[in-house]
Amino acid sequence: MIIVVMGVCGCGKTTIGQKLAERLDAAFVEGDELHPASNKDKMAAGIPLDDEDREPWLDAIAAKAAELLSRAPCVVVSCSALKRSYRDRLRTAGQDLELVHLTGSKSLLQARMNERRGHFMPPGLLDSQLATLQVPEADETGINLNISGKPDAIVERALAFVTLHTSSNSTKQKETQS
Repeated sequence: MIIVVMGVCGCGKTTIGQKLAERLDAAFVEGDELHPASNKDKMAAGIPLDDEDREPWLDAIAAKAAELLSRAPCVVVSCSALKRSYRDRLRTAGQDLELVHLTGSKSLLQARMNERRGHFMPPGLLDSQLATLQVPEADETGINLNISGKPDAIVERALAFVTLHTSSNSTKQKETQS
């Protein structure tokens, strides 16, 4: 199973993703670490990425997740995954892809971005990410979680969703095999 902790910049993907991976004893992939230098330079200059910029990055994330999935039963990935087409590209890494979509008010996201230091993504790109965001659709397995609470509480809600979904899938598989 691959769990993608997704959302716009400043929503806490890395923090929640790392904590969730720890709780699940899962491998963790930090999507931002796989951006090519050209993407980081572009964003640092305040220029939003386009689909063409994101394709090799998404492919690198999918490849890394697939590699880790070959050695572990679960991989947690932090990645904006803003569009359905991006999430579909990530699905090439493995069939069971679950989404933990972190959401919050624009003012909260902006405040968090203004407080960040040393990140290549400037606060001015928040609007472009919000404009690009396609909320996960009903046929995508996922949960939307508001980020206004404490990280540990958010992780608990994500963990409850993943556990419930995993156990219901196991039950369905057993019923199919019977």
